[in-house]
Amino acid sequence: MTDRAVRTLVLGGVRSGKSAHGESLLGDHRQIRYLATGPLTSSDGDWMDRVRLHRERRDDRYTTIETTDLGHALRAAPDIPALVDDLGNWLTAQIDAVHGWTSGSEIDLDGPIDDLCDALAAMTADVVLISPEAGLSLVPPTPAGRVFQDLLGTLNVRVAQVCERVDLVVAGRVLHLPAEPQPATTSTPDGPAAGVEAPGPGTTETDTTEKDTTDSTDTPAPVATTPDRGEPASAPSDPVAATVSKAPEPVGGVGLSERPRPDPTDAEVFAPVRPPDELVAQDARNRQATLTKPPGSLGRVEEIGVWIAACQGQCPPAPLTSPTVVVFAGDHGVARGGVSAFPPEVTAQMVANISAGGAAVNVMAGRVGAAVKVVDMSVDADTAPELSRYKVRRSSDDLRTTDAITLAEAREALAAGRAIADDLIDSGTDLLIAGEMGIGNTTPATVLIGALTRREPVEIVGRGTGVDDAGWMRKTAAIRDGMRRARKVIHDPLALLAAVGGADLAATVGFLAQAALRRTPVILDGVVITAAAMVANEFAPGAMRWWIAGHRSVEPAHQIALEHLDLVPVLDLSMRLGEGSGAVLALPIVQAAADLLVSMATFDEAGVSDKSTPAGDTANDAETS
Repeated sequence: MTDRAVRTLVLGGVRSGKSAHGESLLGDHRQIRYLATGPLTSSDGDWMDRVRLHRERRDDRYTTIETTDLGHALRAAPDIPALVDDLGNWLTAQIDAVHGWTSGSEIDLDGPIDDLCDALAAMTADVVLISPEAGLSLVPPTPAGRVFQDLLGTLNVRVAQVCERVDLVVAGRVLHLPAEPQPATTSTPDGPAAGVEAPGPGTTETDTTEKDTTDSTDTPAPVATTPDRGEPASAPSDPVAATVSKAPEPVGGVGLSERPRPDPTDAEVFAPVRPPDELVAQDARNRQATLTKPPGSLGRVEEIGVWIAACQGQCPPAPLTSPTVVVFAGDHGVARGGVSAFPPEVTAQMVANISAGGAAVNVMAGRVGAAVKVVDMSVDADTAPELSRYKVRRSSDDLRTTDAITLAEAREALAAGRAIADDLIDSGTDLLIAGEMGIGNTTPATVLIGALTRREPVEIVGRGTGVDDAGWMRKTAAIRDGMRRARKVIHDPLALLAAVGGADLAATVGFLAQAALRRTPVILDGVVITAAAMVANEFAPGAMRWWIAGHRSVEPAHQIALEHLDLVPVLDLSMRLGEGSGAVLALPIVQAAADLLVSMATFDEAGVSDKSTPAGDTANDAETS
């Protein structure tokens, strides 16, 4: 689960060494498809000399494919590593195809660029794309030159949004570019200390420093905690009774935090997300092979344990003893259009029910020892102060005709989600689950999924809380209208959340992205949470490596969203409740996967012969099954 494809964009000027660098990034692969976008034959002697030099540098691992339809070429073999060289020639071919050299600003290449980005996102093998950087290319100061330069800048930005890594090559020197401008931090002459995460909104520099003092490979982590997270909260002796038999405590780490409300300035700016530790993942796989079981006999449970170890940065991992569910609640203006089987006032009633411990998520969480916290982000009613500390507004507006919230409100909600994640992680939570509560919230969630995957409304609309046929038709029309408005801001995730999301969804996005930044695993729930995860991965590319899908909902859009994020659900129980319920049911499987790596005996420890041990080498020649 830590070895997903890495998409890399390599930028540079003419003869900068960018192609050679791109080839070096794929040096460990035994088979590579070379997608050549320029002509392989030409009367231009200089061009042919360059083609010859490139060919001589590539060995027999490469298969050369000449094409200007990169989307089709990438989809033809998504599981084979690819080198695209280069996007400048591809762009030239696209402009040629629409006779765009004299069209000025009127030329529209969104379709071909969208197609390329979709194909990139679907790759399951590593892919490297070479492109001239707009400011470093030799472009004549003519109308045609300006058309090329403007479109090249747009193309590079769009491709970079899909890529986990962007490198700039100048004079053979390589500079790794961060995903977003980083917030100002105290640094040494050599830059920030290695391993220090950029603090999120509402996180002080002291918070980050204190966190990183525990992240040392020289100091073994305590049994019940993990690196980067401080001391764990003490677990109750009877977590089931503590949660189910009495009303839960107020939302301590969320609603009653002593920190001031987070500053929303630059809430949408995230530092680069580092993936889980692949070296630790390999150690965990090696340990799996030594445990008293046939290799692979526990199926996917083994790989889940490997993922937890990689997330914690240690093998064996620490047991997961302090999981927390956060339910983000909000009402949606579109619900007044009859898209749900329940009236909007049910949201506030269910928030009170969750707070009192009477909802399904409370019962399920109590069984597995998880805390439950509910946060009112935009409920269309007054709720208790401990629930509404981060409240942005009452309900969103109707996404069919106007923006759901303002950009300022979207930033405020993002900052709240980030601060909530920080509070919980700093208090010892070692695994997070995001849940939701809001009548009509599957409508904006489906709009987000449809817009980001470019699907038709009828492909993705489900029954939500159980609408009848007439309600389904109203919901489909609402999603169609929302997707039409979303297309205008599809490449700006903040504007997208404002246009068709809501404060509850925006807070969930911030929560999920910040958890990844803080290197804390998350179990995703159903269609609403996974829609937020898609947007979170737009803000913080690579964040999806820190998430696992708890279950597959019956909502059609959920499967599409899971495929977009390359996530395979743990459970498939035909659920569609929400609240975080499906993720909570998957929690004990994730906990058990970690426990197996911690507590299961090895062949040597148990005196059991493995299949590679000659007969008679151990006293007990037991058979495992």
